[in-house]
Amino acid sequence: MRVLIVEDDPVLMNGLVVGLKIGGFSPEAVASLSDARIAIEAGGFLAIVLDIGLPDGSGLDLLHGIRRNGDTCPVLLLTARDQVADRIAGLDTGADDYMGKPFDLAELSARLRALLRRGEGRARSSIEWNGLVAFPDTMSGEHQGKAIKFSVREFALLQYLLERPGTIRSKAELEERLYGWNEEIESNAVEVHIHKLRGKLGARFIETVRGVGYRLALENGS
Repeated sequence: MRVLIVEDDPVLMNGLVVGLKIGGFSPEAVASLSDARIAIEAGGFLAIVLDIGLPDGSGLDLLHGIRRNGDTCPVLLLTARDQVADRIAGLDTGADDYMGKPFDLAELSARLRALLRRGEGRARSSIEWNGLVAFPDTMSGEHQGKAIKFSVREFALLQYLLERPGTIRSKAELEERLYGWNEEIESNAVEVHIHKLRGKLGARFIETVRGVGYRLALENGS
């Protein structure tokens, strides 16, 4: 679950990256509006965590531009400007949520999951498919009466497939979902994660469509 962090404080930026990774996200961080615009233009982010006070301008200007261009990517403003008037201005500009500094990383992760859940049209926090109940908040699941724990990338890949079970996801799509710009991707990384998921969910839970990609099978097998 790729998330863009726009924050110029290096200590806070690093803390956000580490904390969101623990929370199951794949965060990428930039420190300026100019770099944020480049990152957003490249695409692939499911949500943006945006500071307002940045060295080359206001995060609200970036937010205004995002919404003017018709981009509906969820934006959570994370800022020291936490007066009522600031929150109103941020929400009216197009933010989906607003948190003041200091903040709790666990709450930030929960708010991001809620934004993504609403974007997918889900009211419940769990995701159910073909005998599997998946829990994004703990990166765990229950399948055929068995409790299962997933690694961060295993769950990110599984959740991507669960968003649209009948849709075939290419290897390139899955790599984009799992890895950031600066992360080196081994040639067989996706295949390794698929293999591990099949070991936990059954060999036929994820179907390979040769030459195209992967999707969740309509009928599960062991």
